[in-house]
Amino acid sequence: MNPILYAIPVFLVTILLEAWVARRRGIATYDIPDALTSLHFGVLSQVWGAFTAFIFMGMYVLAFEHLRLATLPVDSVVVWVGALVFYDFCYYWAHRAGHEVNLLWASHQVHHSSEYYNLTTALRQTATSHVLNWPFYLPMALAGVPPVVFGTVALIDLLYQYWVHTELVGKLGWADRILVTPSNHRVHHGQNDYCIDRNYGGILVIWDRLFGSFAEERDDEKIAYGIRKPLASYNPVRGNFTVFAELLRRSRAAPTAAVALRTWIDTPLGRGQTLPHLDVATVRRYDPGTRRTVRRYAVVQYALLVPLVLHFLYAVRTLERPAAVAYALVITLSALGVGWALEERAFARRFEIARVAALALAMILLPDWFGWAAPVWVKSLFLVPALASLSMLPRQAR
Repeated sequence: MNPILYAIPVFLVTILLEAWVARRRGIATYDIPDALTSLHFGVLSQVWGAFTAFIFMGMYVLAFEHLRLATLPVDSVVVWVGALVFYDFCYYWAHRAGHEVNLLWASHQVHHSSEYYNLTTALRQTATSHVLNWPFYLPMALAGVPPVVFGTVALIDLLYQYWVHTELVGKLGWADRILVTPSNHRVHHGQNDYCIDRNYGGILVIWDRLFGSFAEERDDEKIAYGIRKPLASYNPVRGNFTVFAELLRRSRAAPTAAVALRTWIDTPLGRGQTLPHLDVATVRRYDPGTRRTVRRYAVVQYALLVPLVLHFLYAVRTLERPAAVAYALVITLSALGVGWALEERAFARRFEIARVAALALAMILLPDWFGWAAPVWVKSLFLVPALASLSMLPRQAR
């Protein structure tokens, strides 16, 4: 059973709680289109990650079975604690490389593309990390850390990082000197000059202190979140591939094969380039002026998407590959269509009417929904609000 199935309800409840507390305190830490886009990125990360997770874990298992220098016991507390620290050390270097190598940044920049900082930002994850990050963890396999231990500590490290994505928790004294805390991680997500390429740790910030990448949050300088070249879109598909596409264009235009290769392994800033100063007072968040009714439509559509995602994650291991891919495409088209609606694209209303109508017909006519023979009344609970919500989309485009 995918443990994320159990985590998703917790994520949603804590996001709603954080939004409520922020509103009570008068802190503008949430924007509905941005938050929904972050959640859509998280959806695509989980859905398409279901097809690529075997690469990350499979390469580890292969290395463990054929290259390990020792075999550490599974029933040792020391092994478990040591493995968690070891994993966090490997994560530090994987994360740092994600900022310093173009190929890896093309994947990782997704997580930094939000211009807000809240718990939904933690879920704004890339769909391509499993394909690229596995080499950084092979030292654990060589050392003999059993796969079950590795997989568990990887999950612990990942889940820990969820809570640090908030503006509601201030500095925590001694904890800020040892652990990755909200204060430390806010720096990591900033565009400010002093924030760039700082605080890479997953659980422990001591790696940053040891290897010269630590910066403390400044009380006198408001952090501007996001990336220097903004995504400026609510389209999660575009967000996952826009930097890859840019690197491909640059490498194809390169005069030599060596220059083309260097395009992918160079730093995002470029060799010999100096980071330009950013006046954070001039930073403006992306806002296409999405109308309130469209925002409400997007909220309804995401709420209806959640049970589909949960069912997909539950059923994907039992589905034939063509059916699993088809289901993933259904979910992807939903995220794509809602993103276009939030951007108020001229064609978005027609696309969404066609998408929701096709979804309704498929649910009604198919004998089962990807292995789930749902009764009519259950389908109605899903389809009636889905169809009714289309009335929230304005007839006239901007």
